[in-house]
Amino acid sequence: MKFIPTLTRRTSAAPVAAPAATPGARLGWLDALRGIAALIVALHHFDVLRMLPFGGMVWRNFDMGLFGVMLFFIVSGYIIPASLERRGDVRGFWIGRIFRIYPALIAAFVLSILMLPPGDGSVALLRTGDDLASLVANGLMLQDLLGVINGMNVTWTLCYEMVFYFFVTALFTRGLHRHSGPIAVALAGVALVTGTAVGTGLLHAELGSIRQLLLIVTPLVLVGLVGVLSGNRVLTGAGALLLAGVGLVLVSLNSRAPAFETWMIFATMFAGTVVYRAQHGQLARVPALLSCGFVVVAGVLVGWLYNRGEALNQTWSSGWKAWSIAYLAAWALFGIGFLLRGRRFPKVLTWLGAISFSVYLLHIPLLRTVEPLVGVPPQPSSTLGRIVWTAIFLGVVVVVSHLMYRLVEMPMQRLGKRVHKAADRRRPRTTATTPTPPATPAEPDAALSGASRT
Repeated sequence: MKFIPTLTRRTSAAPVAAPAATPGARLGWLDALRGIAALIVALHHFDVLRMLPFGGMVWRNFDMGLFGVMLFFIVSGYIIPASLERRGDVRGFWIGRIFRIYPALIAAFVLSILMLPPGDGSVALLRTGDDLASLVANGLMLQDLLGVINGMNVTWTLCYEMVFYFFVTALFTRGLHRHSGPIAVALAGVALVTGTAVGTGLLHAELGSIRQLLLIVTPLVLVGLVGVLSGNRVLTGAGALLLAGVGLVLVSLNSRAPAFETWMIFATMFAGTVVYRAQHGQLARVPALLSCGFVVVAGVLVGWLYNRGEALNQTWSSGWKAWSIAYLAAWALFGIGFLLRGRRFPKVLTWLGAISFSVYLLHIPLLRTVEPLVGVPPQPSSTLGRIVWTAIFLGVVVVVSHLMYRLVEMPMQRLGKRVHKAADRRRPRTTATTPTPPATPAEPDAALSGASRT
């Protein structure tokens, strides 16, 4: 469960009008950031640093995996709550998420299992010795919090995204969703205070069996999901609280990452939400700046305080500098993108952002498949050989990812919209809506992605 180095959350303010912007420019900055993050993650697992003469110095001072995953989490934090609030419909939000994630994930698993030999560690679904536990935990997308090996070594990030959905839905149904600033600060404070003091995997260790933990968690999550998909206000609220409760217990007591890393992930995502609220006049700028500033400083400090010694065995970064500089750089790049949000970004970056989820899911299996086919050594001796091998890898990844985006992701998202409309016709929802301020522009859903850890 580490970042692999060289290998493989008010002060209220009245809503204000957002600056006018063309749709392409407005959406482009988020896609561009996702595209950059996807490229960095792919190159990280490609082990590009080993091909550079100064790669060792970069690795000691900058964790590419941490940079990519934190940038993805900031973007998700910015847009996921906005997506839910813009809809004002919990059921619609969850149907959209399900059809956004699961079809591509299933397709990636199928392709990877077909392409890779049983001994390849990048795909472990149904290859752990306990196929039922593997299938259930990965199906819930909570495997990294249940002590189960990730079905694909990049899918650990989906666990944190899933729990973030739990938290955001519960806050929305309780009318607490605009308190992103205090939540982000509190979570960053927890990361600073707990550090590495709280152990990992405490629940399944106490129960003595991962299957016993699954027998407790699985029905609770399924009941919660039935609630949020019911369209009934009471059931939706109860289901959301149940999911949030399960998520809170798991991340507090059963994460495989050190506490400072786990809590900084959620603090970072809620801080991304703070940026959205400040931009659209839902939060005053000074409290927003103070909240985000605290989170950023906390993210740097936890690296210096805790990312050393035995903790390195759980994060796989080279030391506190690699953590702290990468975390700061992720926020810096997001800030630059935010400042340039009214401009048009290169189409190649926005396109790469559109296919970023597929890039995330497929880049390692494709690397492991193509490498032996072309007979490339771990580190080509010539500069030309390294350039050609890098170009071949990136070319295969983006072409196959584009095909999966067009053939799987887009059709399944359209199907999700039809399913949502059918659900509303058959069982009209009774949940109250929370309309977005009229001047707030629509934003795209964030693609899920991240760096891998095992």
